Amino acid sequence: MRRIQVAIVGAGPSGLMLSQLLHRHGVDSVVLERQTREYVEARIRAGLLEWTTVELLKEAGVGARMQREGLVHDGFELAFDGRMHRIDLQGLAGRQVLVYGQTEIQKDLADAVGDRVLWEAKDVAIHDFDGRRPRVTFVRDGRPQELECDFVVGCDGYHGVSRASVPRDRIVHHERIYPFGWLGVLADVPPVNDELIYANHARGFALCS
Repeated sequence: MRRIQVAIVGAGPSGLMLSQLLHRHGVDSVVLERQTREYVEARIRAGLLEWTTVELLKEAGVGARMQREGLVHDGFELAFDGRMHRIDLQGLAGRQVLVYGQTEIQKDLADAVGDRVLWEAKDVAIHDFDGRRPRVTFVRDGRPQELECDFVVGCDGYHGVSRASVPRDRIVHHERIYPFGWLGVLADVPPVNDELIYANHARGFALCS
């Protein structure tokens, strides 16, 4: 059995960011991910970052490539009734947004966290998560393994093992369902504008990014 302060289940952006921030503050962690690194990095993710996220990535020490390659936007355009109206984020709030693929953030975080991630950890099970000595068991390279830890953090999403490990009567739902969905279209064309355009139309709402 291996002893660790924090066991994190799920090596998406949340799990990796948490591990990196803990590491920067002297807290040991291990991240367990059932998929391969290549599989996780192939997932398509959005690419617009609020400035608080940009600052957090810089604080975590993983923002160098983002700062080199990201596109800073000082504002955005609203298009409606045949007119364009620009919202000056920098002028009004002193903040910006950054366009940088979250798929690339996944890669940057994985590079930073390094061998604290155990890829292809199968059959992860959480034991006594609300007790004094939580444990996580899993199988890797065909060998059963076990972690004893102070805390278990579930970053493996709605359908992950972490949520399934919590008794139903201990879960409180906070949910808001919006009556619309997104359809994304990728086009290999020059940008139509230097900044984002949010367009309102009788047939619906669109974002040109």
